[in-house]
Amino acid sequence: MTRTIVIGAGVAGLATAALLAQEGHEVKLLEKNCRVGGRAGVLERDGFRFDTGPSWYLMPRVFDRFFELLGTNTAEQLELSYLQPGYRVFSEPGADGRPSEAVTIPYGAKAVLDAFERIEPGSAWKLNAYLNSARHATNMAEKYFLYNPFTRPSSLLHGEVLRATPKLIGLLSRSLESYVAKRFKHPVLRQVLGYPAVFLGTTPADAPAMYHLMSALDLDEGVQYPMGGFWRIIERLEALAHEAGVQITTGAEAVRITTRESQNKRTRKRHREVTGVVWRDLSGSEHYASADIVVSGADLHHTETSLLSESDRSYPESWWQKRTSGPGAVIVMLGVRGELPELPHHSLFFAEDWQANFDAIFGSSPRIPSPASLYVCKPSATDPNAAPVGHENLFLLIPIPADASLGRGGSDRIGDDLIERTADAAIDQVASWAGIENLPERIVVRETLGPTDFSREYNSWRGGMLGPAHTLSQSAMFRAQNASKKVSGLYYGGATTAPGVGVPMCLISAELVLKRIRNDHSPGPLLRPMRTKEAV
Repeated sequence: MTRTIVIGAGVAGLATAALLAQEGHEVKLLEKNCRVGGRAGVLERDGFRFDTGPSWYLMPRVFDRFFELLGTNTAEQLELSYLQPGYRVFSEPGADGRPSEAVTIPYGAKAVLDAFERIEPGSAWKLNAYLNSARHATNMAEKYFLYNPFTRPSSLLHGEVLRATPKLIGLLSRSLESYVAKRFKHPVLRQVLGYPAVFLGTTPADAPAMYHLMSALDLDEGVQYPMGGFWRIIERLEALAHEAGVQITTGAEAVRITTRESQNKRTRKRHREVTGVVWRDLSGSEHYASADIVVSGADLHHTETSLLSESDRSYPESWWQKRTSGPGAVIVMLGVRGELPELPHHSLFFAEDWQANFDAIFGSSPRIPSPASLYVCKPSATDPNAAPVGHENLFLLIPIPADASLGRGGSDRIGDDLIERTADAAIDQVASWAGIENLPERIVVRETLGPTDFSREYNSWRGGMLGPAHTLSQSAMFRAQNASKKVSGLYYGGATTAPGVGVPMCLISAELVLKRIRNDHSPGPLLRPMRTKEAV
């Protein structure tokens, strides 16, 4: 058997470990924290269950394909519920301080078209054309780009790609912001179509228009929720990894990836090859595990600059200094007494001056925006197990600059002052904009996270919540890829490498690692069934 070590039991680590074990590898998975999941964590307190990371279920076909690779399907693994409405958008109050009328995005393409038409007469046919384009872009991305290891130029020379090249160039050469502005006038509709850029760690002005494909995922297909939250996804990934034979060790922090010089028997060329991982347990004792293959699902910056010797680095610190980080975040998890009918499952709160908001996060003088554009999830609207009876569960995400020095959160206001003040401002903003009375006084549980937590818990580059932003120069073949350029047998998975940020992308990165190991250069999803240990 091929001895394989996977570093980091986040989504990418669990997924990669499961795929490789199913392929016939002997897999050890090392996780430095006391639980698996990485950023997709869980916090349980006083009857409340909070997802501490992802909470918006996107790209369902990616989940479908991944589960099929492991011989199962989404229906067997997850219970999904469509949300009605999909989400609601709250805008900044006017000069009189009264809440603006919220815009509700319903479930179903026809209902969405009607909602756009009511807000901006004449926009329904424009949105229909927009979504048709988004569907085509999604199809092209899935067939030729997202699953492409970019190891052969010929993978992009397919006739369908060549015929679509003029349109693709147009979508890559202009921003999502300008693409939307050319078609829609109403500011809130522009925000609805532009906000997916934030999920990609960038701004509508910096994201290529190609990413308008994201709108097909919620406006066209609808928004789903996995009952049990994203922690349920982690539980299933962990179970599938165990079933495939993965040995998972928590409290095992990778300290160093070891390598040696070797010689290619055929070409006689000398090169570096991976030999194993040094890891430290909770008592501080160090251990060594030898390996034929090492896959790091840890933050790529940490892997390259902390776990590898300088001579083995494909992406040294000088490379990272030229990269653009996605945002950091303050995350606020609240247990609230009483019902909150003003909020659906998902809500978006958009400041009127969006550009000033983005300038505060990504500009030359970074600061915490005020007011902030933020996201609120109320999973108790759908999942009765997310909160005790008579209470609601709220998750607030406030994008801020990626800066690990900004501070850490804590329980019941014991976090650093800046993080807690940011949380207070966000709570007051939600209450004011949504017209919720006495929200601060009704809070019975309060937990916060800040950039320092992301840095300490997940070794996140600059304390960011996502990883490198999806600007054109950091997308697709221009993003850091899934294999080391210096060390054979060393591979990378997760949000900080190809294809990018988000849980679906992490699942795809696991498949890209498998392709690299198999020397599979195909541009689309794997077609061959997984080999089992019995068949190897």
